[in-house]
Amino acid sequence: MKIRKWLATTVILTVVGATAAGCTGGNTGTTPGTGTEGGEKSAAPKQEITLNFRTEPGAMDVSKSTQVAAFTVMNAVSEGLYRLNKDGKAEPGLAKDMPKISEDGKTYTIQLKDNLVYSDGQPVKAEDFVYSYQRTLDPSTKALYAFMVAWVKGGADVQKAKTPQELEAAKKALGVKALDDKTVEITLERPIPFFTEQLSFLQFFPQRKDIVEKYGDKNGGDAESAIGPGPFKLAQWDHEQQLVLVKNDKYWDKDKVKLEKITLNIVKDENTGLNLFQTGATQLQNITRESINQWEGKPEFVLQPELSSWYIKMSQDNVPAFKNKKVRQALALAIDSKAFIETVTGKGPVPATGFVPNGTSDGNGGEFRKKAGDLRPKFDPAKAKQLLQEGLKELGVAQLPKFKLQADDNGVGPKSVEFILAQWKQNLGVDAIGEPVPHKLRVDNENNHKYEASLSGWSADYNDPMTFLEMFVTGNEFNDAGWSNAEYDKLIKGAQVEMDKAKRSQLMVDGEKILMEEMPLIPNYFRSLSWLKDPKLQGVVFPPYALEYELKWAYVK
Repeated sequence: MKIRKWLATTVILTVVGATAAGCTGGNTGTTPGTGTEGGEKSAAPKQEITLNFRTEPGAMDVSKSTQVAAFTVMNAVSEGLYRLNKDGKAEPGLAKDMPKISEDGKTYTIQLKDNLVYSDGQPVKAEDFVYSYQRTLDPSTKALYAFMVAWVKGGADVQKAKTPQELEAAKKALGVKALDDKTVEITLERPIPFFTEQLSFLQFFPQRKDIVEKYGDKNGGDAESAIGPGPFKLAQWDHEQQLVLVKNDKYWDKDKVKLEKITLNIVKDENTGLNLFQTGATQLQNITRESINQWEGKPEFVLQPELSSWYIKMSQDNVPAFKNKKVRQALALAIDSKAFIETVTGKGPVPATGFVPNGTSDGNGGEFRKKAGDLRPKFDPAKAKQLLQEGLKELGVAQLPKFKLQADDNGVGPKSVEFILAQWKQNLGVDAIGEPVPHKLRVDNENNHKYEASLSGWSADYNDPMTFLEMFVTGNEFNDAGWSNAEYDKLIKGAQVEMDKAKRSQLMVDGEKILMEEMPLIPNYFRSLSWLKDPKLQGVVFPPYALEYELKWAYVK
């Protein structure tokens, strides 16, 4: 998610504002102790904010959640052993100190802080991490992020267990142990240099067995069951309308949490959200094309570079014509990504030059995109027509069957569909049907392979190309396009175990070359988000991946 350069380490943009108006609660915007008219001193501003939230988040389930919207809220109500600070560095969260790592780089021994409790007062125990990892890996949970927890030694054995006896044995052998109530030991299958940072990611958060068993399939589906040991508590959740967070006075670092209340109003329409921002009813609003031109350069404008790639997935299982490489290539070459940005998103995003976005580390001290170069074929309508005709001839059909292109029904989703369909019609004579749907439904359709084509996006879970490239390995939980390539699998799986950083980097470059030649997905743009933020709202961190924003250190000035 970036315009700047991110090398081996991730940089997070911390927003620092100037002065303006608009915070709720009758705030004057003056700092404590400054004078007002008549010589009186103003009261400290009320630490309550209202933010526009772009979509309804899915259930706050550590094992099952896959949405950035859910990650953002869960990061507020819970916490891992470590938390990324304002500079993107891992610092102790629930952990007492940084991990003790064995000489071979595989075993992490971590002490918990004293007197840690969840928001309901129950103690946080080392066993909660053991249960969390086991639950995520359990095949019956159907956790799409299980592959990441499978980095833990024996994780794949838990995933492959066929009988209750095999499952129980595999869980007991899993490389995460509670040495006592306050000591967690994690043993990995192989050294992972960024694993400490990864322990700040959602899927490594603790889970309470009693809560999960009490709520079952509804776990994390409402405020009552979304319990964590984080900076805030989810006090209210009116689905499709509003979420309310309040300060968690039981949080170990509560003295650094200034906000007392955060109201997240679900506002999908940008114009509505912009009006709310301009009238002072909200302190944060995401903006796109026309609004960016209006607000860029003003104190309220914030650009959030991301490690985020947006693309079109084509389901080869649901549309057999997509199994033809030339058809896929034709659809790709018929889209003018530069014109897309000018027409749909406005400034910020840049045309995709591959699948892995700008700013991603190559794992060897450099930047992947610079090493790999421009691999996405450029806009070429004439070549696209030629490829389509050749592909249709190979398929033995006269024209491409009509198919549906789904996208989010909020933000730039509807305009994106309109533009892409027009490009295909104008440059190829291909008719497709636009299908904007709620964000959660779009994600669910993809996860359940219930789509034909989908305008999708992927934000990094860690700063390494593998977070993007492993998605299209045969059998990966997120490979819902039905594409499989033996040479690609060999390269990416080889990179997963290669210890030589230079060789590993080259294996991933070679893998992306195959991905861009085969084109099971059409990279469209690398995203950057643009926001309007009330400058009196200080300390908000806009990370380049995993979250929309971090509110632990936010406050009203």
